[in-house]
Amino acid sequence: MRCLVLATGKWKHAPEKALWEQYASRLPWELSLRELPAITASQPQEQRARETEAMLAAARQWGAERLVFLDETGPALSSEAFAAKLGRWRDEGDRAIAFLIGGDHGHDKARLREGHLVLSLGAMTWPHLLVRGLLAEQLYRAYAILSGHPYHRA
Repeated sequence: MRCLVLATGKWKHAPEKALWEQYASRLPWELSLRELPAITASQPQEQRARETEAMLAAARQWGAERLVFLDETGPALSSEAFAAKLGRWRDEGDRAIAFLIGGDHGHDKARLREGHLVLSLGAMTWPHLLVRGLLAEQLYRAYAILSGHPYHRA
């Protein structure tokens, strides 16, 4: 499997980056992060639209076969359900999945229907830099579940 995480903004040597690197290095799947520049616009709606379009264009250019929007409006799946979904996509032959983390104002809600999954990490609001690490951990956990690795002890 190949996974691409698209996010706005940049980190330098933040602790959140260490979290990302810890799980990305464990994951045998290809996991890449592409940081896109934050877009400044006079209205939040315009910013959402332009950032979402930039992410979709980057995902298409990368060759994404499946799109996952991380957005508070989506369901919060259990780790097992998330792993099962990824496993189904893998078994259907889809090997390139792009995960889109919205910017400060989130995603353009009208574009969410273009995704194959809209996923929430829960009802709480998380810092965007931390979401990267949380997602990397859940991807590693999904791998562990699908491969029978003892990391996931449910």
